[in-house]
Amino acid sequence: MGHRSARLVGLTLALMLATGLPPVVQPSPAQAQSAAGHPDWPGKGQLFVGACYQPIDRSPEQVRQDIAIMKAAGFNLVRMGDLSWDSFEPEEGRFTFEWFDEVIAQMHAAGIKVIVDIPGQPAPIWLHKRYPGVDLVNQDGARLNAATRYWDNISDPDYRRLARRLGQKMMERYAHNPAVIAVGYDNEIGNGQVSYSTADRERFVTWLQKKYGTIEALNKAWATQRWSRRVNSWDEVDLPYIRGPGPNERYLDLRRYWSDDAIGALKDLEGVRKQYAPNLPVASNFWPTASTKGFDYLRSWDQVSTYGAQGFYPGDALGAGFEVMMNRAAHETPVWFNEFTAGGGGFYGDPGRSRMWAYFGLLYYGQTFLAWTFNSHIGGEEQALFGLVDHDGRPSWKVDEFGRIASEFQTLKTLGFPRDRQPQVAVNYSFDTMWLTSPPPGPNTMQEYFKGNYTEQVKAAYQPLFEDNIDAAVIDFGHDRLDKYKLIVLSSAYVMDAQTAAAVRKYVADGGTVVMTGYSAKVDETGKWFETPLPGRLADVFGLRTNAFYRHWEPLKVQFNGETLTGGDTYYEVLELGAAKPLATFENTPEKSAAVAINHFGKGQAIYLATAAQPGLIGPLLRSLYPELGIERGPETPKGVVARVVEGRTMYVNTNNAPATVTFSGSKSGVLTHQTYAGKINLKPYGVELLQ
Repeated sequence: MGHRSARLVGLTLALMLATGLPPVVQPSPAQAQSAAGHPDWPGKGQLFVGACYQPIDRSPEQVRQDIAIMKAAGFNLVRMGDLSWDSFEPEEGRFTFEWFDEVIAQMHAAGIKVIVDIPGQPAPIWLHKRYPGVDLVNQDGARLNAATRYWDNISDPDYRRLARRLGQKMMERYAHNPAVIAVGYDNEIGNGQVSYSTADRERFVTWLQKKYGTIEALNKAWATQRWSRRVNSWDEVDLPYIRGPGPNERYLDLRRYWSDDAIGALKDLEGVRKQYAPNLPVASNFWPTASTKGFDYLRSWDQVSTYGAQGFYPGDALGAGFEVMMNRAAHETPVWFNEFTAGGGGFYGDPGRSRMWAYFGLLYYGQTFLAWTFNSHIGGEEQALFGLVDHDGRPSWKVDEFGRIASEFQTLKTLGFPRDRQPQVAVNYSFDTMWLTSPPPGPNTMQEYFKGNYTEQVKAAYQPLFEDNIDAAVIDFGHDRLDKYKLIVLSSAYVMDAQTAAAVRKYVADGGTVVMTGYSAKVDETGKWFETPLPGRLADVFGLRTNAFYRHWEPLKVQFNGETLTGGDTYYEVLELGAAKPLATFENTPEKSAAVAINHFGKGQAIYLATAAQPGLIGPLLRSLYPELGIERGPETPKGVVARVVEGRTMYVNTNNAPATVTFSGSKSGVLTHQTYAGKINLKPYGVELLQ
């Protein structure tokens, strides 16, 4: 599933005059990506509910019927244009926007705003046939037809040129259309495929030359002296295999290269937007964590987006909260759910579930909730995907549910939504560590050492904050400011590059508190182990050495603050304390060494947990820091109930498909139900309430 946004609209001159739409204007000077200085861009006091809409699947009469359903439901925003390149440009150089103009004009007449996606992917078949460089070549050397979506080589110069031209045409036409409020780029970029053509190898070599400068520097970074792998010239460099085997250092650079490729395609479109549509913000449905390719969103978000945006298909609440905060990154703007869970592939829907997740999204800075999708799909790879409207065109109960969301949000937008509170805590997430600790199959001792899943270990550090209803950012410490957080957490930060180390060092020296766990700071940015005391680049900040490690034969037991805590991961490091002082000890290991140590460095403090993040151990540690750091816990709730205080009112969201009871002091009234509650509220399965 997926789509992207973009500011599009425009008509033939006659239609423009008939509908009152302004004509195309000349390009404006480039403006900054930030929402600062743009008070007209969506923000506080605005909430959007609607759907993703594919008019290419519908006849003119069906379009009119669909828009009537949307209007009756109270929808105020749709996302259109994605996945439709060949509908806008059926053959090279011939553009047909009139059909889209008419749909946008009808949306405008119905009071519905539009996000327009520039559909850079999938590329049309005619583009593949005329420019074979857009075809993928697999690592075995076989050329692949564009058999399914996103099988496009977006690094190809012809692809880039034609995608930029499409973006220019669309932005020229729609930048100042009154219905269009945002632009989006390349639906689900990150969910593409890598390619192994001769031209791809040459582009990879050019990227390496720019990164390393000399063949000697490349050999050093890649440790090519090992196993007689030295390269004597750039002509000898091959593209590493993405499905293995190969050494970690080369694999990491391969992932970085393809990440930069995706970011480069986005920057192309961003450059066009800045020239032709600087009045429009950007909210794109990215997929940076896609396993096929992905890209380093947390080090590029500020270059390609105004709003953190995503397709939202949650499973468990913890994972949902973590994913949303990663997509928000360090934005100070709200989150846009450009695709929002409604039905799905082989899933008709579950009454009340979408409404519950919409309220959950509100607590996680959400502003925009667009159902994926409006019409149930009749063909293609998603023919059994169920939307709001059934295959026969009849509205399902899901239209009413999203209509209820739209109606309720009209009230909530006056009560402090979308939220804009600054998170108190930041958790680090690294694209480099994620890929380096999950190498492709082949001879590799990496996973003999790093046995866990990196993302799950970061989520384990995030979990206590989630359970305590505390806002916590998920960012890359080597990219974003740290001084606005009361506490920062590095979980299994295996790669410790120079930028991250410098940022952490300065943060602590200036008075901040950092918690870092085992598995951290083992390798540098090339992926090679440090030849200095561990944790690399930060041993003096933490006042200790972490070289020796073991795996115990039973769960670890830790004595902390008079309690015996039990962990789940048996990995532990033996801390050699220098300036650091012990805060907790392992009770059942042979050495009974320090499990937690603290070091005062500069004006701040650095705390090291000598094992992987696991809620049973890191939870009590983080909670012990709340009082001294002034971290405010959110409302106390039972498992599965999420809550926040917003302008003095408390919102509760029961993510369980079972009843839950929340207790509180005094008597409160419900904004949504208009009921009075004395001391407790019994939430139904998927139930929500705002108490005042």
